[in-house]
Amino acid sequence: MQRQARKIFEDHSSYIYGVALMITKSPAMADDVTQETFLRAFGKYHLYDSSRPIRPWLYRIAINITRSMQRKLRWQSLFGYVPERESGDSLEHIILDHERHAELWEAVSGLSKKQREVITLHYYAELPLRETAETLGISIGTCKSRLNAALEKLRSNCHFVSNPLPVKEGRK
Repeated sequence: MQRQARKIFEDHSSYIYGVALMITKSPAMADDVTQETFLRAFGKYHLYDSSRPIRPWLYRIAINITRSMQRKLRWQSLFGYVPERESGDSLEHIILDHERHAELWEAVSGLSKKQREVITLHYYAELPLRETAETLGISIGTCKSRLNAALEKLRSNCHFVSNPLPVKEGRK
């Protein structure tokens, strides 16, 4: 079990951390969420249905922990995640891309917590809408409604593209 636990952690911890960081906007809190997620997951592993993918189960645990921690702490810190770039781009392209990412993530951080959760799970974690809804414990209709509202708000706040985050094919 220890070897299996290590493999699960190695395969999924960066994704859990990324989702936690986007939702909490705090690297320290994202670390705490990631650690607590795996502690709880390993403690409750006997409840996991191995016929289903493990990542949505881990995301659900992480989302619940994040909500619980935010209820307790009632504070938000700066949103600081910027995806890494490949090294072959020109400096000008890297700077422009960085500015676009910063503007996009600033707009994402301005969404409501519920909208930010849907955007993060669907686009960053690349979960299909059905799994996003299951992870958040909401209906698929509610998930689509939150996603649509979030996209409309992002479209109005991000001037560099008219449709910054189209719903991906096959993710409905």
